[in-house]
Amino acid sequence: MRHFYRTHLTPEDVLAQADAFFPTLALTAGASAARERTYTGALGSVTIRARPEGGHYTFVQGDTDQVGESRLDRNVKAFYVRLHRAADPQHRLTASY
Repeated sequence: MRHFYRTHLTPEDVLAQADAFFPTLALTAGASAARERTYTGALGSVTIRARPEGGHYTFVQGDTDQVGESRLDRNVKAFYVRLHRAADPQHRLTASY
């Protein structure tokens, strides 16, 4: 599955957060290691890409090799929550009901 997120963090900060969030997965360095990380583990593999987009935004794309809503996809969504908290530590997430 493919997941998207936009943040105010720089691409370097996003990839540093990804390295800290996925420490148990093996990191595979690719040709574009400056803006992309691929992590592989028992749940599958996930590729995180971060690129500047439209001024002060960074476009983050997370691709997993899983079909449907897997545990790895939930981890990618949890990673996006971590990025949100890193960009705005004072913002409190609340339930939407």
